[in-house]
Amino acid sequence: MKTAVILAGGKGTRLAEIRSDVPKPMMPVLGKPLLAYQIDLLKAHGFTKVWLIVNHLYEHIEAYFANGENFGIEINYYIEQQPLGTVGGVKAIEQHLQEPFLVLYGDVLMDMDLNRLITFHKNKNADATLVVHPNDHPYDSDLLAVDGEDRVTAFYAKPHPEGLRYRNLVNAAAYVFNPVVLEHLAPGVKADFGKDIFPTLHSKLPVYAYNTPEYLKDMGTPDRLEKVEEALKSGKVAARNLNNMQRCVFLDRDGVINIDTDLIDRPEDLELYPYAASSIRRLNKMGFLVVVVTNQSVIARGLCTIATLDEIHKKMETELGQEGAFVEAIYFCPHHPHGGYEGEIKAYKVECSCRKPKPGMLLEAADRFNIDLKQSYLVGDSPRDIEAGARAGVETIRVKTGHGLKPHTEQPMHYVADLVAAVDLIEDQFLKR
Repeated sequence: MKTAVILAGGKGTRLAEIRSDVPKPMMPVLGKPLLAYQIDLLKAHGFTKVWLIVNHLYEHIEAYFANGENFGIEINYYIEQQPLGTVGGVKAIEQHLQEPFLVLYGDVLMDMDLNRLITFHKNKNADATLVVHPNDHPYDSDLLAVDGEDRVTAFYAKPHPEGLRYRNLVNAAAYVFNPVVLEHLAPGVKADFGKDIFPTLHSKLPVYAYNTPEYLKDMGTPDRLEKVEEALKSGKVAARNLNNMQRCVFLDRDGVINIDTDLIDRPEDLELYPYAASSIRRLNKMGFLVVVVTNQSVIARGLCTIATLDEIHKKMETELGQEGAFVEAIYFCPHHPHGGYEGEIKAYKVECSCRKPKPGMLLEAADRFNIDLKQSYLVGDSPRDIEAGARAGVETIRVKTGHGLKPHTEQPMHYVADLVAAVDLIEDQFLKR
């Protein structure tokens, strides 16, 4: 993949109080135009050609970048005579997009391993891949639903349907498209990818979601610009790139995040601890990835389908999101090796590598997110949690909620009251490093 398209026609109306004389993609971020960060990122990942879709005050963009010779990349321009949303300009240069290409928005500061994204797109045999990530305000974001293979099954543009339960998979406004996608875009018509194309595209083509914790932030307001600059200065932006190893807190679900009522098989039976969201939000703010790793034998026992389990997890993520908390991913083991249960599902009555106390779920997450296990933690309530964490090489914390007061043979590194106390411990250690 050598070609990228950047939608750079935005006016930056909300940023006018800071600078009204330049288009939004040229807004200085620590003294450097936002668009220059994107060009540098593309160049670093081997892109050789960029198309800029421009409109408002485009002369400033063209004067700064010219043909891209000074930036080591070929830059071309398509000047929209009238704004046609996010779709129109891409469709207009269709003849120049004969191989898979990347689409970025010119008002997003990002730092991500684009090679991982491209590899994902190829391995999935996708025609479209949408970059997604969790955030602390999913309730007012465009959201996706996916199946167990990361294929998009639904797209919910904001405002969402009333009462929607969702996975916190927010459209991050970065896409990889095969040229066939262009056949589904109407020429000369004002349209938006989020509102007009994605809600139906997944029913026509294989569309996948690439979930990443990497930094992608719209900086279209003065407040967001300030936060982006703070993140750059603190090193947060670069640290989140998956070329760098990540710190993670692995959380068991039942007895840690939610009250353990034993074999939860309906969404209405899931009740979060009142401190769960605030505790996870603290981990989010400290920069830890938060990954749920949970044994769910309800699947093997025939008490619950994977579809119903997904609804349970949607309820969990929705309630966390309403309080500004999020998890990066949820790993669950559907297996249970012992038979003899009425209604059990034979296919799941097997020995596996994912059921705790085996460390399979932690190791899979570590590979996916480049996690430094030696700098990570597991918080659980049962001996099998602690053993799984120990076998993965993370620091183990047992809580006294759920099954945490039952006798245990597997000694944790720490034994605390609940998730609040576990986060207190992690924060104390984090501040000392």
